[in-house]
Amino acid sequence: MTKGPVLIDLEADAPATSPAEAPPVPDPGVVPTDTVMQQMAVMAAGRRSGLARWFWASLGGFLALLLGVAVWDFVNGLLARSPLLGTIALGFVVAFVLVLLVLTVRELAAFSRLKRVDGLQKDAGKAVSDQDLAAARAVTDRLVTLYRSRPEIEWGRTRFKDRAGEVLDADTLLDLAEREIVQPLDQAAVKEVEAAARQVATVTAIVPIALADLVTALAANVRMIRRIAEIYGGRSGTFGSWRLTRAVLSHLVATGAVAVGDDLIGSVAGGGILSKISRRFGEGVVNGALTARVGVAAMEVCRPLPFHALERPSVTALVRRALTGLFGSP
Repeated sequence: MTKGPVLIDLEADAPATSPAEAPPVPDPGVVPTDTVMQQMAVMAAGRRSGLARWFWASLGGFLALLLGVAVWDFVNGLLARSPLLGTIALGFVVAFVLVLLVLTVRELAAFSRLKRVDGLQKDAGKAVSDQDLAAARAVTDRLVTLYRSRPEIEWGRTRFKDRAGEVLDADTLLDLAEREIVQPLDQAAVKEVEAAARQVATVTAIVPIALADLVTALAANVRMIRRIAEIYGGRSGTFGSWRLTRAVLSHLVATGAVAVGDDLIGSVAGGGILSKISRRFGEGVVNGALTARVGVAAMEVCRPLPFHALERPSVTALVRRALTGLFGSP
């Protein structure tokens, strides 16, 4: 028989000593925040190690060499057996190589356009931070040159040229360029974001097939990011689109914007109400809201000037306009 108190070590945390300290009971009606959009963003934005990059590069080089040797042996063997068929096969190979070269040039041109727009944004930010009027004028000159063939902003470009000479500081000059030249492009980009959010929300809510929401979200977001890049003048090819998508999703993860924040409270609240009727409807609203957030991040990445004179689009307002009449008012 033991004397005195017996001490028992608990592996888990000690239970709450008062009702106020007890953890909240999970509400089954609340929309889950770990949705397919968040999983997709985290997976796509994950940084690959240098060893993994070397592995895939070496594997790709080996497969390309293997395919080239196989084609070479096939064409040589066919020429030896039948010169006519061998010549036809050689013609197909030459045509394929020429098309591949054209595609490579287009991809390099797409990367160059993306780099030019990114350089404009960085130089504009530097001009504002340094209050360098000469640098700001250089940025606006490049901006006007970039959009000289865009008829939809001809009026704004003309207004900017008429008023730019009166401006004597970098902030005001870049703000004027943002309002007159970039604002019409922002409106077109917002429409693309709303369309993508509507599509993702609809498929998530209506289609019960497993992984359909993941495939739809991935395709819709890649297409949306590509269209936003085209609107701002950074038309991207196939590889450029994927690289741009990684840049946008990395921006989301780095800034913590993939989590539910203040600008999603209204949308998630609407999703919570709808989830009491249908869980899929609630997930549709949240996935649509996260798609809108990806679109806003794409605008920030692809825009030639950072948001300064104009406010960044509100995710809640985007979702409200995109989903009005679809599930009711989110």
